[in-house]
Amino acid sequence: MSKLTDKLQSLAENLSADEQKTLLDYAEFMVSRSTHQVETVSPIPLEIIRPAEETVVAAMKRLSQTYPMLNMDKLLHDASGLMSEHIMQGRAALDVIDELQVMFEKHYQDYTDDSK
Repeated sequence: MSKLTDKLQSLAENLSADEQKTLLDYAEFMVSRSTHQVETVSPIPLEIIRPAEETVVAAMKRLSQTYPMLNMDKLLHDASGLMSEHIMQGRAALDVIDELQVMFEKHYQDYTDDSK
C-alpha cells in the first residue's frame, strides 16, 4: 500500500464508527468537487490473447494493456533487465516474453494481495 493509504487507514482506525463515516463522507465530497478526477481502472486484467508470433516490445505493450492497474514504472524497471538480455545478449524473444508474462502475473498477484 502507499504511504497515503497507510496514513489514512491508521487515522481512520483511531476514530469511532460515526467519525469514520464522517471521514468517508468528507472524502467522497472532496472527490465530487475535485477538478482533478482520477481515471478509474478496472482491477481485473483484460483478456488480450497472446499472438503466436510477437516481439518483446509488442509483448510489453500487450502486457501493459492487459494489466493497466499495475505501476508501470516499477514494472519497466524490472523488465529492463530482461529486455537487455534479449537485445544485448541475443536471448530468444520467446523465452523473454514467457518471463515477462510471469513477471506481470506476479506483480498482479502482489497488487491483489496489497488490495486485501
